[in-house]
Parts: sequence; C-alpha cells; structure tokens
Amino acid sequence: MKRPLGAQISHMLKERGVDVIFGIPGVHNQEMYRGIEEAGITHVLARHEQGAGFMADGYARATGKPGVAYVITGPGLCNIMTPMGQGYSDSVPMLVISSCLDETQAASGQLHQMKDQRAAAEAVADWSCQANTAQAAYGLVERAFEEFALARPRPKHIQVPIAQLEAEADAAPFPNQFGLRTSVKPPDVAPVLSMLNIARRPLFILGGGTRSNLWRQILTQLGAACFTTFAGRGMAGLNYSLDFGAHLSRPGSAEVIASADLVVAVGAELGEVDLWRNELGNTASLVRVDLDPKVLSDHHRAAVKLQMDGESFAHALWASIDHVKPATGWAKEEVAEARARWKAEVDAVRPGVVPVIDALRDALPADTMIYSDMTQFAYVAKEVWDMAYPYLWHHPTGFGTLGYALPAGIGGAVARRGKPTAVIAGDYGFHYTMMELGVAVELGLSLPIILWDNGKLKEIEDSMVRGQIAPNAVVAHNPDFCRLAEAFGALSAEPSSLDEMQKTVRAALDAPVPTLIRVTPDIV
Repeated sequence: MKRPLGAQISHMLKERGVDVIFGIPGVHNQEMYRGIEEAGITHVLARHEQGAGFMADGYARATGKPGVAYVITGPGLCNIMTPMGQGYSDSVPMLVISSCLDETQAASGQLHQMKDQRAAAEAVADWSCQANTAQAAYGLVERAFEEFALARPRPKHIQVPIAQLEAEADAAPFPNQFGLRTSVKPPDVAPVLSMLNIARRPLFILGGGTRSNLWRQILTQLGAACFTTFAGRGMAGLNYSLDFGAHLSRPGSAEVIASADLVVAVGAELGEVDLWRNELGNTASLVRVDLDPKVLSDHHRAAVKLQMDGESFAHALWASIDHVKPATGWAKEEVAEARARWKAEVDAVRPGVVPVIDALRDALPADTMIYSDMTQFAYVAKEVWDMAYPYLWHHPTGFGTLGYALPAGIGGAVARRGKPTAVIAGDYGFHYTMMELGVAVELGLSLPIILWDNGKLKEIEDSMVRGQIAPNAVVAHNPDFCRLAEAFGALSAEPSSLDEMQKTVRAALDAPVPTLIRVTPDIV
C-alpha cells in the first residue's frame, strides 16, 4: 500500500518493535506524524527536544530497546544533540529521525536552515546519514536496528528531505532476521580460565557492559573479589561479602587493585569518570573483555584482550568454572573495613548527605528504577547506595549533562507502567528541564521526584574553594518549587524529617500524578 514516506517510516518502526515515539511536531516533520496513530504507536509530546531525547534515553535504558525520537529540521535537531551526546557516552540505543531541507547549497534564508545539519549531528552520534530516497530511508533504519542488536549500542541519526517525506512510497520491506552475534564457547575463554586457576586474589571489575545474571554465582564459585563501575552496580547483588562496591574513584581503591594477582575488567571503559585518575593501579596481569576495540587498545595495556560481549563471556566462563580451583586470598573482613573507610571518606567530603540517602533507600522498593542528575546527592548515592539488581540506576555519566533526570525518568516510567520509578535531581539542574513536569502530569505517572535543594551549585562552589577561587556565579534565584509543581498539576511536599520524607516517598509511588518532594540539607 502506497503512503507518504513519512507515514511509511512509522509503520516500519512498528514492525520492528517500536511502540513509543518521543518528540515534537512541526511544519517540517509533520509528515512523520501522519502514520503514528495508524501504525499503533504511542507518541509522547515533550516540551523541548532536549526533553524528548532524554525521554528516549530513559525508555531505552529501562527496556533495552532503542528509544526513538522525531524532531524537526535545524533547531529541533540541535536541541536533541545534548541527549545524543549523552547516549553516545553511555552506550544507549537511540534512533533520532529528523526532517531536513531539500536544498541548502543553492538557497539561503530558509526556515530552520543550517550550514550542515547532518555533520552537526554526526559529532554526537554513532553516525548521521541523509536518506534521499525511500529505499535509502528503509535501508538506514534496517542498518540502525541491526547495529543495535550486534554492536555497541549508540545513537544514530537519519534525516529525510521534506519533499521525500511527502512523496508517495511503497511500504518498507518486511523485517529481516537480525544477524547472530558469534557465540562465545568455553575454549574462547581458556586463557582467562588458566590465569584464574593459579590466582589467589583474583579481582573482577564489572561495568555496564557485563549484562548477565550469572556474576554472583561466578564470583562465589571463584572466591573472587569485585569492584563495579557506577553503571555496573548491582551485578554482584546485595551483601556479597567480597564486593568492594562502586568505589573505584576512591584513591585507596588503587592499593586494593595493586594487591590482586589477577584483574579481569568486563564491559568497563575504565575511563576518567570511572577512576578519576589515569592509572587503574594493577601490578598483576589485566584481562579486558569488551565489544569495543577502542576500549581494548587503551592506555591500560591489558595482557589479554577478548572482543566479546559481557553476557557471552559470563556464560562461557560459567560453563567451565568447575575446573577452576577457588581462590582463598581474599578475606571478607578486609573488604568490609575498606568499604567502611571509603563510606566515611564520602561522608566527610560531602557531609550530611549519607543519612538522607540511607533513609531514601529504605523507603523505596528494591526494584525501583532511579534516574539521577548531576547533583551532589547523586554523586554520594552512587558510591554508598548498594543496588540489589543491576541496571536500575541511570545517571548521565560520561557527557555529564544537567537536566537529565526528570525527562529520562519520564521515559523510564512510560516503559515501566506498574513498576516503581523515581527521579533524583538537584535544584539548579532541575531548571534545565522542569517544564517536562507537564508531560508527567499528562501521562498520569506515579513518579516521586526527589529535589535536593541546597540553593546553589554546591559542587562548583566547593571546587572553586579547593582551587583558591573566590566562589562566583554559583547561586541562582530559585522559584517556589512546590507551588511550581502544583501549577503543573503535580503534587508536592516539603518533609521536615527523614521519617516524614519516607512516608511521602511511599505515598508518591501510588499517587495518580507525579509528586515533587523538596528536600534540603536542614532535614538532618
């Protein structure tokens, strides 16, 4: 059946499992909206393209499926580039489809005109391509989904000229079978098994690319200790006695790593935002397991490099683990002592936050999915809040943008209807995307929004003081956040004690609309 190409694209996406699209319509991309309802896809109207992109990000992290966004030419695409950059840093599968002008080289003064829109998007995406025909558009969509399934997931951008979106086109080809990633078999991990068999103090570093429910069993069977990156929290589950937690950024972690006689890093970049130092600290051999050759070839210079995904590696390791003699070199007492020391360090650097975090953790169900922003509350929580399950805490780690938490939490809540989702934001970062509260109200999301309001850019103020710079431009006038939330139709609360905060949070999980919960340092 012939339809305008803009409508055919929505039908193609539906056939490939897309059930939600985030975006904002405009005169340049309205043809993309012709087929959304007809295809049976839900559209979520954001208040800003940055919000649409973060919603797609949050949806993708919650489901593992690509988050899809529709935006207009020029400013619409520019506005979503920050979420695309965040998704690139954090390996999030996102597909952004935009319109573009039919001709830019021989014309000027057009609405939304840019010098090179495609190239601008490519700076923050895995790739950015223009589809000048229907078949090219279909081929690029097919390529994007193939790469989401097989390669390191990262944002892709497809732009289609307005005239092509309006032109009649045949339906897209029926979905093709995705390629199968080569299975990892026990012989493929034989070098690691040999090294584990003689190690007395093996140490695993589990990152966001580890994706397996076998790690607790593997670590227990091997007698191995572990660290996790912030993205890998929960891999070992709760209360594994040899889990050093997400404390890689603590200076003392380098001493622990140096004491290991084998270090195995799985699905972890070991970059600046993981370590906050140049060197990992290992003196023994390092094994790297990762899909990305760029990671395998970095300055850490691993002795053994395996290009494979963390889940396949875990299964192959588990299949042969009976032949490995369990290690006996780690003691749970040294792990407990290190963790207690590091928690005290965290509390000393940012005093007064840990008790609030502990109370909030106790108030939320263990399976709550949390989206946090760039705020001191989240920085502390990422180190001291142990997760029962992996992939439940999402933070803008690499690109490090402000304004992430609320729209990403909306995307996650849309994906997790009936399951608990929560947002943690700071007062300044909340300004960036607080208009998306209207979306959460429209959708009737039971979303607790914990707003940590210390009245300033406290992290920047502290950094200026450490750098012997007189604090400047770190205080902004805040609105009455509770009345603002109520103006959007949300609920609000300003608890005066930790007990009251816990009751408010629990009630918010069952409320018919989001609840903004303003918390200040005075609560403790």
